[in-house]
Amino acid sequence: MHSLIAMYQRIGLVTLIVIGLVLGTLIGWLAPSVGIALGILGTLFVGALKAVAPILVFFLVMAAICQHRSGNKVYVKPVLFLYLIGTFIAALVAVGASFLFPTELTLVNATIEQVPPANLKEVLNNLLLSLVANPVAALANANYIGILAWAVIMGIALRQAGETTRSTVNDIADAISKVVKWVIALAPFGILGLVANTVADTGFTALLGYARILLVLIGCMLFIALVTNPLLVYLKTGKNPYPLVFTCLRESGITAFFTRSSAANIPINMNLASKLGLHENTYSVTLPLGATINMAGAAITINVLTLAAANTLGIEVTFGSALLLSIVATISAGGTSGVAGGSLLLIPLAASLFNIPDDIALQVVAIGFIISVLQDSAETALNSSTDVLFTAAADPKYAR
Repeated sequence: MHSLIAMYQRIGLVTLIVIGLVLGTLIGWLAPSVGIALGILGTLFVGALKAVAPILVFFLVMAAICQHRSGNKVYVKPVLFLYLIGTFIAALVAVGASFLFPTELTLVNATIEQVPPANLKEVLNNLLLSLVANPVAALANANYIGILAWAVIMGIALRQAGETTRSTVNDIADAISKVVKWVIALAPFGILGLVANTVADTGFTALLGYARILLVLIGCMLFIALVTNPLLVYLKTGKNPYPLVFTCLRESGITAFFTRSSAANIPINMNLASKLGLHENTYSVTLPLGATINMAGAAITINVLTLAAANTLGIEVTFGSALLLSIVATISAGGTSGVAGGSLLLIPLAASLFNIPDDIALQVVAIGFIISVLQDSAETALNSSTDVLFTAAADPKYAR
């Protein structure tokens, strides 16, 4: 058994994930029934990540705050600035792509289970109310804004505690981090199950009718990941950004693509930040916060699908209205629901800027759910990998 574990570790996690990806694709294609059965591996893996992430964030942040001493620097502000400017640029890129490659949609009738927010005020209210949520409920519901708020408060309170108490909190954080490493070590099996189940279940045939809108969406996300994000990192660090960019895409983006959950990917990102040697006091705050508010992919989805709806209805979009849409998308994306396809629920809000009726906007949301196998996967991969990228860019190890 020890020799098998040693061999497993020698191969390397990324190589094993790629093997799981290839095997999962082949099994889902050639033996769909087996692929669906293997889906349980993916469900267990994502479930384990989602289960451990809230308590990991809570104890890491609390431990970092209670152990913090004056003179120990944190680098949260520059990361928050990068989050904001990166999301706004993504919204502008989506507008530009929508003008360059105008797309019309074949509207569909479908039932949307979730209720979209009525206006921007409701989005912001929900975000603010999350700050004062019951701490137990915040942990149970993976409300990371609430978890961060309570972790900071408890950390500050514990700074006056005895050395033994603070040491105990730190030991618990270390123990949970070790559990996370064990879960992450099983990622290849989780990816195998997720891919096999997805290919067996959808076969991607339903996506062919929406190939153009998918190309625009994923093209925008690739442009952000490979052009504008590296440019922002270069401006911040003065160094070649691509080694760091590709590391984040490889070790964070791949798992995020298949888990389709920024929250579930927080442990992956924490592990990567530790491997990169970043300041724990910084990334323990910025990574869970980024999973909530750093939503470049969501801004792209909102703008591209909203402008496609406007184009379908023959509505003229002026420069001023497109700029306003980008600002609204940037702000509202930070309040995106944590459920799969959460960004899609903000389309009716954005569509209201062009007086698009709710019944039409909800049909566009339904299209979004049809293509979400790829759209939501690519969106999550961009969002989650960017969390680590911008956190690293602001760290003294990389920043100039």
